[in-house]
Order: sequence, then C-alpha cells, then structure tokens
Amino acid sequence: MLCFLRGMAFVPFLLVTWSSAAFIISYVVAVLSGHVNPFLPYISDTGTTPPESGIFGFMINFSAFLGAATMYTRYKIVEKQNQTSYFSTPVFNLVSLVLGLVGCIGMGIVANFQELAVPVVHDGGALLAFVCGVGYTLLQSIISYKSCPQWNSMSTCHVRMAISAVSCAAVVPMIACASLISITKLEWNPKEKDYVYHVVSAICEWTVAFGFIFYFLTFIHDFQGVTLRISTEINDDI
Repeated sequence: MLCFLRGMAFVPFLLVTWSSAAFIISYVVAVLSGHVNPFLPYISDTGTTPPESGIFGFMINFSAFLGAATMYTRYKIVEKQNQTSYFSTPVFNLVSLVLGLVGCIGMGIVANFQELAVPVVHDGGALLAFVCGVGYTLLQSIISYKSCPQWNSMSTCHVRMAISAVSCAAVVPMIACASLISITKLEWNPKEKDYVYHVVSAICEWTVAFGFIFYFLTFIHDFQGVTLRISTEINDDI
C-alpha cells in the first residue's frame, strides 16, 4: 500500500479508486432504489434520479479534477524526460494534454447536466469525454513506445496500447448504436426495437470507461519517482 504514496503516485491511484467508486456506488444506489434495470444500464442512467444523481454528480466532478491533475503531471513528467533524452516532439505531448483536458471538461458536463433534463448537452459532454479520452490514451501509448526502453518497459507499452486499442474499438459502436436509439429512457424492455442498440452501446460504454481506469493504473509506477514542486516569488517592486 505504501508504494501508492511514494512521489506523485497517489494522484493516479486516487483517480482510479475514486472513479471506480463513483461508478459502482451510483450503480448500486440506482439499482437498490429501483430506478434502473440491473442489466446493463448506461453509466449516466445511474446518475439521473435522486439520490444517486447527487452522488454521481459530486464524485464525477472530483474525478474530472483528478483526471486533469493526473494528465498535467504526466505532461510535466514526459516534458522533463524529453529534455533529458530527446525522443519525441514536444507538440505531441502538448496535443495529448489538450485532448485530455477537453475530455475532463466533458466529464464535468456529464456530471452537471443530467441525461433526461438536458440530453443534448449531456450527450455532447459524453462525446467529448469518450472521444478525447480515447485520443489521449492513444497518444500517450505512442509516447510510451517512443520513450522505451529508457523511461518505460516494453510490457508497459504493450499494456497501454492494448487498452487503447480496445477502447478505440469500443467507442465506435458505442457512438453508432447510441445514435440509432430514437428515445432516451431509463428502463428498457427486451422486446423494444431499439433494445439491441441500447445493450451494445451500454456494453461498449462500460468497456471504454473502465478502460480509462485501467489505463491510468499503469501511470502509478511512473509517478512514484516524481516530485512536483510549486515555487512562489514575490515582486517587491509592486
């Protein structure tokens, strides 16, 4: 357990545990309250109706903050590694950070605009979160390969790329099937015409979401040997 407290490793560790708890707690409360069907609801379905909507909103907002903190720290780590031993253009790392932060903004939109209240805004935030998130993992996987073997092991690179590939493969049918659903609702009947689309898109959504979680889990080792300092300077001329 102490290895998760070394250096900056607590940041991705907290992101992984908090985000997992957010999904699981919201799901359990929604199911026990009878608000969603236990079989494959959308993640957003578990955060639409009180009391789970309050839990979902609060926890996903903090997950977005932790995600941004993790991505910025990762950006600084890669920047420093690249200065020590050049392996990639800095623009690549910057684009990855921008995509990641836009994805975090999308998470914030999802958390604060419920699915049934403002579906267009909610769906737009979800699209940002998933598409930009997948783009972030793909770019970070490529960066990992470029920095191998000095800064990453080949096994870590393979794991990251595998997670990215699965997430990328899942996000396409997720969006395609979700766009074919004609109505937004919480409870589904297997006999309904859009039920298959719902099941496929829900499976893909959960796959991508936990793909992100497992991806950030691979950052823990990299963050253990890192210390991030904030310096303060006071200008006496003012």
